[in-house]
Amino acid sequence: MPEQPVRARLVDVARAAGVSKATVSKVLNDRQDLSVRPETRRRVHEAAETLEYRPHSGARALAGAGTHALALLVPALANPTYVTIARGAYQRARELGYLSLLAEDFDGHEADESFNELVQAGRVDGLLIASARPGHPLLDALSRSRVPHVFLNRSVEGSGRNVTMDVARSSVTALDHLHSLGHRAVGHVAGPPGIAPSEVRKQAFLRHAGELGLSAAPVASGDFTEDGGVSATRELLRPADGAGRRPITAIYTSSLAQAIGAMAAIRDLGLRIPEDISVIGNDDLPVAGHLHPPLTTVAMPLYELGTAAVDALVATIEGGPSGDVVVPTEPRLVLRRSTAGPGESP
Repeated sequence: MPEQPVRARLVDVARAAGVSKATVSKVLNDRQDLSVRPETRRRVHEAAETLEYRPHSGARALAGAGTHALALLVPALANPTYVTIARGAYQRARELGYLSLLAEDFDGHEADESFNELVQAGRVDGLLIASARPGHPLLDALSRSRVPHVFLNRSVEGSGRNVTMDVARSSVTALDHLHSLGHRAVGHVAGPPGIAPSEVRKQAFLRHAGELGLSAAPVASGDFTEDGGVSATRELLRPADGAGRRPITAIYTSSLAQAIGAMAAIRDLGLRIPEDISVIGNDDLPVAGHLHPPLTTVAMPLYELGTAAVDALVATIEGGPSGDVVVPTEPRLVLRRSTAGPGESP
């Protein structure tokens, strides 16, 4: 049986013409919003003809109309928080007749590539961006584009496109619980500096600690990972020189993964949870109930955040006005056995 010829792909045309795939897509679909030199257009058409490239008929149709596809950019697929957000976004997009795509944008280096692949090539109608942070390269690209987009979880000041939760209330909920148990020296494991929800949560923690008159409220920052929780907890529990701060009796973490790391660090130091140190984590996911001991958490409306973000984005795609949205569901305390009064057993 004769071997079937391999059909040329968009990437093959781009390589032959010496341009990006996004440029090839727009040139061949005759997009008028693309500013390209005539010489570049000629190279693209010649490469396509030489390679006998034939775009898929469905792709051509989508290039001239809406794709009914949305893309969600998250900073870390390994973070279970974003899995829950993605589930909410996926389900709502499906209900509204949209396909949802998922892309990881851990440190921003993938942002430009994702933008070109998904937006410039006309593969999606809009972006749900959960990876925004100050200086992120995607923010500049979006400022020069008319693609509909919203920022979720991590807000961008002044954008008018933020879909967020009441993260400040989560700190208040956690501190009120620990204070009611008798804790007066509480440490906070914050997220990385510059990340909007982490900064809001940290400032709310410090403000409410002052309102409650806590004798000590130290803060240590770490990544939203187990390792980040380990390193920050070790810093919080490091003995102070001389007559330093009062030893803490409880720790509140900015993420569930950090709480898992905090518990490991506490055990490594030969301390008990909660008899020596109580631990409460932000975000409630199924794994929290299977830790040793089961972890007390502040449940955030993560699923609802995903659905609200899709609602806001689709409204923008369909010509509605953009605006900031705060998910109305308040944080909820989930009591388990990792918190107790100082020196007490659960």
